[in-house]
Amino acid sequence: MSDKIRVGVSACLLGEEVRYNGGHKRDRFLTDILSAYAEFVPLCPEVEAGYPTPRPTFRLIGNPDAPRMQIPLTQSDVTDHMRVWCDTKLDALQQQAPLCGFVLKSKSPSCGMERVKVYNDKNAPIAEGRGLFAHALMQRFPTLPVEEEGRLHDLRIRENFVERLFVEQRWRELIDQCPTSNGLEQFHRRHKLLFMARHADGLKLLGQIVAQGEQGDFSARLNAYHTGIHKLMATPARISRHVNALHHAMGYFKNQLTACDKQELLQSIEDYRAQNLPLIVPITLIRSYARRFECDYLLDQIYLNPHPKELKLRNHA
Repeated sequence: MSDKIRVGVSACLLGEEVRYNGGHKRDRFLTDILSAYAEFVPLCPEVEAGYPTPRPTFRLIGNPDAPRMQIPLTQSDVTDHMRVWCDTKLDALQQQAPLCGFVLKSKSPSCGMERVKVYNDKNAPIAEGRGLFAHALMQRFPTLPVEEEGRLHDLRIRENFVERLFVEQRWRELIDQCPTSNGLEQFHRRHKLLFMARHADGLKLLGQIVAQGEQGDFSARLNAYHTGIHKLMATPARISRHVNALHHAMGYFKNQLTACDKQELLQSIEDYRAQNLPLIVPITLIRSYARRFECDYLLDQIYLNPHPKELKLRNHA
């Protein structure tokens, strides 16, 4: 991939002083690490909708499934104004180069992805809501990888989100090339182990879509494949599924290994299963053997290099 990944982000997470109190919530993973690979598209719903900084706090009230937005200090209902802004902003984003993901500010009545406080008629908060902009964003772009900065402190969730960003970027590059059935088949082949480490049934479903070639409505099948990727990649891979993918990869050269080499690789996989070693250890061994035995299929697998090694996302046990 030649270009940086376009990622939407709540502006306060980049250090912009747009919060209600005039401050920010700079997130160092985004600004100091991911920024080397991402072109951020910042926004702040409340500021861009016309509210000043600093400003009175906003809150969600009523039904958590369809909350209203209110300024408690003045009892002003700003729901309709914010919804109009959300629709206008999303229309504008849809006309620009596609985003490959979005990082939202947690707990925000505008941007919170989950567990946002919604106040009932007794003024008691229930943490079951979603910010107005976050809801509109996820409704408009249902296959877009979306996360909150708080959840990205969990290394498994961070690894999964970044993998999704890079998969989405590769998908966008495929679509930009006016894909054929052969192009889709090549994309699927390169991602097979990565998808296998998520869900075998999901991989099978994607394979069935690819196998239809260009018969019928190929554009509809591309959309179905993209939706399938989103569902398959939405949840971080379990250790057991990584172990399955590692054993599958080993099968391409196991008969060429010496007994000692085979034992070392199997032991590294078992140590990873027991969480005594990070995933990068068996992956590194498999990459080494794939090069030694010239396993072109494995060397072309995204699973062995899903993102830049500088991110160190597979270095945790």
